[in-house]
Amino acid sequence: MTDQTTSDNDTGQNPEEEQNLSQQDFNQKTQAEPPAQEIPPSPSPARMPAPPTPVPYSPPPPLTPSEERTWAMVSHLSILANLVTGFLGPVIPLVVYLAFKDRSRYVAFQSMQAFIFQLIAWVGAGLLAVIAWTISGVLVIILIGCLIMPLALLLSIIPLAALVYGVIGAVQADQGQNFKYWLVGDWTLSLLKQ
Repeated sequence: MTDQTTSDNDTGQNPEEEQNLSQQDFNQKTQAEPPAQEIPPSPSPARMPAPPTPVPYSPPPPLTPSEERTWAMVSHLSILANLVTGFLGPVIPLVVYLAFKDRSRYVAFQSMQAFIFQLIAWVGAGLLAVIAWTISGVLVIILIGCLIMPLALLLSIIPLAALVYGVIGAVQADQGQNFKYWLVGDWTLSLLKQ
């Protein structure tokens, strides 16, 4: 058996030592340093490009009369978004106001008053109607709730009337007229002048 081991091993070393040597050769070959990469020469100060000149800020151009009418109309018609979402209608005129307040006083006024009107007429009156119907429903058990039902019905009509009033405002704004919501328009105008 010893003869067979020596005949298999031509180098005269046992197989474990030979395997260790081949692993050492492999490790040395794989750890060899990669060829040096060329580093591009840095440009001389004379050859460096000049920094770009800053572009001065120029405010956006004012809106055209057609654009003003369109954005004012969108602000008023956004009350219709409440029919679909229930509460996102006031967000649209607020976004229009923030986007165009520096470009058009007309759009700023129309969008801000549409925002305030929707908060009062849709959100405020809507919450009051829900509260009134809830109270009426609870008190109907003792018959007092029947007396509150006309008030709850009246409060329920306010958001629906606000939809019609918003569409009227949109039509007038699209025609270029200076539409003002009752009570809200003058209040908004005084807020914007401050």
